[in-house]
Amino acid sequence: MEYFSRIIFFIIIVAGFGLFAKSLREIYRNIKLGKAIDRSDNPAERWRIMTKVALGQTKMVKRPIAGILHIFVYVGFVIINLELLEILIDGLFGTHRFLAGILGQNFYALFTATLEILAVLVIIAVVLFFIRRNFYGIKRFQMKELFGWPKDDANWILVIEFALMIAFLTMNTSDWVLQQKGALPLYGSFPFSSSVLAPFLQNFGINTLELLEKFAWWFHIIGILFFMNYLYYSKHLHIILAFPNTWFSKLKPKGELDNLDSVTREIKLMMDPNADPYAAAPEIDPNVAPEKFGANDIFDLNQVQLLNAYTCTECGRCTSVCPANLTGKKLSPRKIMMDTRDRIEEVGKNINKNGKFIDDGKKLIKDHILPEEIWACTTCNACVEACPVLIDPLSIIVELRRFLVMEQSAAPNELNLMMANVENNAAPWQFNQADRLNWAKE
Repeated sequence: MEYFSRIIFFIIIVAGFGLFAKSLREIYRNIKLGKAIDRSDNPAERWRIMTKVALGQTKMVKRPIAGILHIFVYVGFVIINLELLEILIDGLFGTHRFLAGILGQNFYALFTATLEILAVLVIIAVVLFFIRRNFYGIKRFQMKELFGWPKDDANWILVIEFALMIAFLTMNTSDWVLQQKGALPLYGSFPFSSSVLAPFLQNFGINTLELLEKFAWWFHIIGILFFMNYLYYSKHLHIILAFPNTWFSKLKPKGELDNLDSVTREIKLMMDPNADPYAAAPEIDPNVAPEKFGANDIFDLNQVQLLNAYTCTECGRCTSVCPANLTGKKLSPRKIMMDTRDRIEEVGKNINKNGKFIDDGKKLIKDHILPEEIWACTTCNACVEACPVLIDPLSIIVELRRFLVMEQSAAPNELNLMMANVENNAAPWQFNQADRLNWAKE
């Protein structure tokens, strides 16, 4: 029976990690659909930012309550799953608490006691998060882009984390009671399980306790594998992607927009006194698609922007500080990122079905993101500053605007009037150039 359970365990582990690897390959393929961008400059600074923001959670604690609770969940869940190594060895080789023999009794007792405390902190944090998200009435959690699956997803993650921690503590409690009854060797220290939970199990028989311990052990490992593969469908991909996302973040000043090389070359040519205005235009290769200004679909965005979309935590901090959203306009930076990710997934499913992308008649702009949303943006960068994992919604908004203006001439009337005035009067106002200083005469 023991040999059979080890085979089952091996199959489950291979299947779980295999499916997870398949999901990561699909995400990588989808991100590579974007334009290549070189973000390899200043690696020392990039490592510093990643360590500070992704690992150190420094931007999370700008809102202390949510930040501290998030650290409990983040640190607790990550460290507790270090025990996954022990579970893997025990499951594959039929041992029991393998690390006790490696770490020694005293260090292993410290290790298990630390895991217990962290598990309790995770439980407290996820319960408070659940109450806060569903019953506390925080505005950024009540916006329409979170209706349906996004809200359910956030709640399911909290429920899964709660269940995993309860299974972990149940396993420890059963184990400790069995140790006290002499059925197992004395390994580890379990301060919470032994003092709070053990009294409820003291009257159970050894067979019942062994069954409960095995059930909790299997539930915990299968739950971890389920959680790991659920990430592909969840906003909680940021658990993994926050690290590359912060590493590849923009190092330039936030207010510095990227210029289009094609426009820069054209302007330099116009301002070059030695350029021949009658020179023939360069021949265009008919096999190469003409360069597009801006973006109307994910293929026109760069790979870091697509990585941003997958990394979005849907926390809404960006939207909560957006001046356009605060004045009742349709723009929500969080929705921009969610819509971009939805379009990436739509394209990915198209590729999975057909072997390559077959035009589905849809685009990111208009089919997912409305022009009204992007024109409401003031380009103030508040959303970029607020994001805890350095996502840049503004860069996507600017690319969509560029497409509407430079490819479709579809700017709002107010903007078209301003650009016409700049062209004709060298100023955004509808005054003759000769009258521009009349305001200063008196």
